[in-house]
Amino acid sequence: MTRYWRLSVDRDRCIGSGQCRATAPGSFELDDDRLAHPSEALVEPSEDIRSAADLCPVGAITLDEGRFELAGSLIPPWLDAVEKAAEGLLAELAADGMGQVSPSVYETARLVATATWLDGHPERVRFLLGQQKSDGSWGAPDGYGLVPTLSAVEALFTELRRAQRPAADAVQHGLLVSAVTRGLAWLSAWLGEGGGKPFPDTIAAELIVPWLIGDINRQLGRLVSEPLPGLDAWSAHPPLSAPAEADEAFLERIRGSVRVDHALPDKLWHSLEVLGADAARADNVRPVNGAVGGSPAATVAWQRTKGSPVRTADDVRLSTRYLEEVQRRGPGPVPGISPITSFERAWTISALATGRMDTRIPRELVDSLRQSLSSTGAPAAPGLPPDSDDTAGVLYALAKAGDQPSPDCLWSYEADSYFLCFPGERTPSTSTNAHILETLAALDTADRTRRQDAAEKIAAWLRKNQEPDGKWWDKWHASPYYATACCALALDRSATLGIDAVDAVDDAVRWILDTQRADGSWGRWEGTDEETSYALHVLLATHTSGDKTPLTRAAARGCAFLLRQNGPGIDDRDAHLPRLWHDKDLYAPIAVIRAARLAALHLAATDPDVVAALPENGSAPVWEAAR
Repeated sequence: MTRYWRLSVDRDRCIGSGQCRATAPGSFELDDDRLAHPSEALVEPSEDIRSAADLCPVGAITLDEGRFELAGSLIPPWLDAVEKAAEGLLAELAADGMGQVSPSVYETARLVATATWLDGHPERVRFLLGQQKSDGSWGAPDGYGLVPTLSAVEALFTELRRAQRPAADAVQHGLLVSAVTRGLAWLSAWLGEGGGKPFPDTIAAELIVPWLIGDINRQLGRLVSEPLPGLDAWSAHPPLSAPAEADEAFLERIRGSVRVDHALPDKLWHSLEVLGADAARADNVRPVNGAVGGSPAATVAWQRTKGSPVRTADDVRLSTRYLEEVQRRGPGPVPGISPITSFERAWTISALATGRMDTRIPRELVDSLRQSLSSTGAPAAPGLPPDSDDTAGVLYALAKAGDQPSPDCLWSYEADSYFLCFPGERTPSTSTNAHILETLAALDTADRTRRQDAAEKIAAWLRKNQEPDGKWWDKWHASPYYATACCALALDRSATLGIDAVDAVDDAVRWILDTQRADGSWGRWEGTDEETSYALHVLLATHTSGDKTPLTRAAARGCAFLLRQNGPGIDDRDAHLPRLWHDKDLYAPIAVIRAARLAALHLAATDPDVVAALPENGSAPVWEAAR
């Protein structure tokens, strides 16, 4: 049987020199951007092709020799299903104007407390009761439980008072008492240990924490005059103490500012609910397509401002329709951010590009990303302020779709040694700067000197912020595997700009190899599909030095883990996806994670050494692509 070589070109490295076409005529083509791609992925052995790979000035051509047979087992049977699933995923996004986001404990609890009129209230209460952990908290470890636990306890406390009155949908009194009691015990212990431990820098946490602690303390104080059966012991309990990071003074300054008719900064619209009754004075806040700041909780807070002179009947009607739509998707529980269309579409396209997947991008997606850009950049979705992370993501996705948009809208975010996510940012983001570096490497620009200076600045800052063991952390994600994948991939791709960061990428690869779990997975708290996918991106989509054998074996074990996790299809949208992304509490952008997983599987399936190293029980049936 004829043996073949697999030929690929890294478009992020290719500079369009045309050397490959001249050396191996007929084996390479140049697209409209003058970037090379193979005429065929599987080619018959040829010295001309080997020479083209050797002579490429930027090492963009990868040649896997003598490992493939057209009918052989080294082309895994699930490769076709992965590619079809990617096409199906993009089609889903083109038809969805909201986005695929996991339900939020924090946000759902805010609606339980303040929007009983909205359909799905009993389902939201049941969701909160079902999400409580055995220790009484809600949410993830390492401080991530504070915000959702505060929100859930305050909401269920409020619901418990409602349950004292006759109501057709009242949840059993005993369940509410148990949930509130266990939640209060966890909060009392966590906040009481030395004034409270540091909590993660999730969105508006420094405002949400003092606000909800104050509301819970008012609930506790009310027990003295208005006792609740089952909570008698808490009537004499001292108030919960706020941790040092909770900025009560800042929250009061914001409230005081809107009381004297100052405009609320648009980056705070997403967390409008923290203003309480003072939200009625934030007259500049208006819904966009029914949503205030892309947040159900903020939208309900805006709806409750009945004294606001800027409310119109149309705005109220649209916001009600928005709330009905987001709860219907639960049904009942709601996400913390919706819609997330630009973010979701850009990150999904970028992830599939990382997986070297030549998937056709629907024109509707490209058009929507183009329309999201303005002179100040792109937001995560309409109604949110632009930021440099989403701007870079949109620009990069458009570049992968064949556009060459101008990066000029990024320059307003440039600081002395890195790029800001948004004006007034307190803590910089490694993943944001990595995305900007990746975008600068992918786009051409008239001002190449400025692009080069900015890229070198970012690369130096990323290297400075790499941990000694090789990983990175980031403000937008709880897992170092996400940040490390972003930074390692960007530094690797910056080679096209002449930036040498091989040692930093090698350190990241070593950290990935050192932290693989016994079952082949990777993860901060447990092995997850998402974090395993990011680890595979680093191992298989970067150019590293040294012996590739340990890398190949680790990648094969990681691929086997992903294959074992499947439900009825290669792309199971209902799979368990832990919440790892930062919003007001942690969430999972489901489509983005699915894309990362498909990209990892495609990288593994098209690497003959990884396929050959797969354990016998790591193979998988020929799934139909998920519909």
